Amino acid sequence: MQEIRIAVAGFGTVGQGVYKHLLQNRALLQQRLGIRFAVHGIAVRNLRRKRSVKVPRSLLTQDWKSLVEDPRVNIVVELFGGCGEARKLILAALRKGKSVVTANKALLAEHGEEIFEATARYRAKIYFEASVAGGVPIIKALREGLIVNRFQHIYGILNGTCNYILSKMSHGGVSFEDALKDAQKGGYAEANPAFDIDGIDAAHKVAILASLSNGFLMPFSKVYIEGIRSITPLDIQFAHQLGYEIKLLGIIRNENGLSARVHPVLIPRSHILAAVDGVYNAIVVRGDVVGDAMFYGRGAGADATASAVIADISEAGLDRLYSTEMRPLLGAKPAQTKIKSIDEVVSRYYLRLSVVDRPGVLAAIASVLARKKIGISSVIQPEGHEGKAVPLILMIHDAKYRDMRRALQGIMRLPSVRGRPMLLRVEDLS
Repeated sequence: MQEIRIAVAGFGTVGQGVYKHLLQNRALLQQRLGIRFAVHGIAVRNLRRKRSVKVPRSLLTQDWKSLVEDPRVNIVVELFGGCGEARKLILAALRKGKSVVTANKALLAEHGEEIFEATARYRAKIYFEASVAGGVPIIKALREGLIVNRFQHIYGILNGTCNYILSKMSHGGVSFEDALKDAQKGGYAEANPAFDIDGIDAAHKVAILASLSNGFLMPFSKVYIEGIRSITPLDIQFAHQLGYEIKLLGIIRNENGLSARVHPVLIPRSHILAAVDGVYNAIVVRGDVVGDAMFYGRGAGADATASAVIADISEAGLDRLYSTEMRPLLGAKPAQTKIKSIDEVVSRYYLRLSVVDRPGVLAAIASVLARKKIGISSVIQPEGHEGKAVPLILMIHDAKYRDMRRALQGIMRLPSVRGRPMLLRVEDLS
């Protein structure tokens, strides 16, 4: 039985999970693959740090370069995270012809062009199933299981922290701040949660999915991003009244051009994505051949991510064992594909305003919208607040964001409109 030697760079929660499950399920992997995997070395930043997994001291090193240079190492697993040292490590491993496994979504989204060019130049391979949705095998599904499909749209709940916070707000009626504190206590949010709650983590994943599903690299700078900081219990209450749930979605649509975006969305409570709660991820893919397919599971955590990393290690091992030729990660960019800016994207909207309750206010707002040829489909306004500022909720017909944004600027200049507006997009997911 051939032995494949692995070097692991980064030994935090995920790295320890990978090591633990490689040892625990070693016999199962040998039975299924005909390969014996051996961890040759582990690069760490702190040799003395206490860890939940016992590791022979001889395996640990602070010098990742020695592992990459070692001719006995076949596969390098990058779990450092970030775009600094991780980028140097991956490029060095590819130059040496090593197979690389990574869960680093930020690096792939922001430096994918350089990395994918290196795989082609050095005839080396990179595997990154764990970079999107943890243990949910969406990368393999797009690249293999659904290869014949043109993807009309992809909708995804891609960040467990945001989904946990919005679930707590929806079911518990708590504020954003209290839901965030609860997520931090439970270990679902970092002490500095900006990367998650501002939508950046989900946007990295959207950039990767948009690239794979359309055959060319989607620049991260072209992904539109909004987070969930501004969502209030009042918005969730009105969304429920209208028959919707609020979720942070990653959305990729290919209709007269490709758009990729991350932002809070009102989705029908009857849709299956509305029932995805807590730290779980879910992705709905629509292909022209398969129709709709949904992928659901834990999007983060040591075990879920370790499962995806070990799946990539297994594939890399089989490719090396059978000398499988590398196939392109992306195709050539189709000349006819246009990347849409958010200004060009058409959607329906939920608009919450704070207005002084007096005659003529709604007519004035409707007049501003009409000048941009934007219609109102329904209105909610609580009664019994004459002369005081009250919430006014408008459901808006399809409009380009450019027109909606300009109309909103005009509305905010009206003397009866007070405070900051709340504008959220509405997706029927049909």
